[in-house]
Amino acid sequence: MLYTPGMTLTNRNPLPFIVLLLAGLLFPWQLANADEKIWDLLRQGGQVVAIRHTQTTSGFGDPPEFKLEDCATQRNLNDEGRAQARRMGAAFRDRGIPIAAVISSPWCRCLETARLAFGEAESWSALSNLYGRPQNEAHQSRAMRERISGFSGPGNLVLVSHGVTIRAATGTYLGMGEFVVLTPRGSGRFDVVGTITVDR
Repeated sequence: MLYTPGMTLTNRNPLPFIVLLLAGLLFPWQLANADEKIWDLLRQGGQVVAIRHTQTTSGFGDPPEFKLEDCATQRNLNDEGRAQARRMGAAFRDRGIPIAAVISSPWCRCLETARLAFGEAESWSALSNLYGRPQNEAHQSRAMRERISGFSGPGNLVLVSHGVTIRAATGTYLGMGEFVVLTPRGSGRFDVVGTITVDR
């Protein structure tokens, strides 16, 4: 029942409000429990972690004068994004998550996210930004799916990319600084385990 001003307890059914109260109490616990199951899986290795870069200056895509080799022409991380990337790296280290390799889009905001979180990162063009570049989607997504599905560990493979690129390859939309965990199944297939943000 929708609450409207003037209603009193005697003329409304309290059950929906009780359900909402219980949901509010239980949901954070359920969310934290789900996150811990994903972290437990990562401790075992053999997973792929696809991360969207952390918080940036406002806007979409890149300025018109964008040059891949010049970070000053790109949309980059802001101070909160840099702090967020450091917190992400600390979350992985504190939980003892083994990392096999860190691979990043060549865009500066992704490379900076990867390096602040994990130290070193290798650049891979298949992780490049697809925003405004739909002609590249088919071959980049195919290359990503093949690499994800074929990974076998030891440790976990980390891919740092852009929201539109990760969604094209995995079907998962991520906010900035969020990541999705994928279990490789071979032959271009993988399971989407779930998503986490270290700020949750």
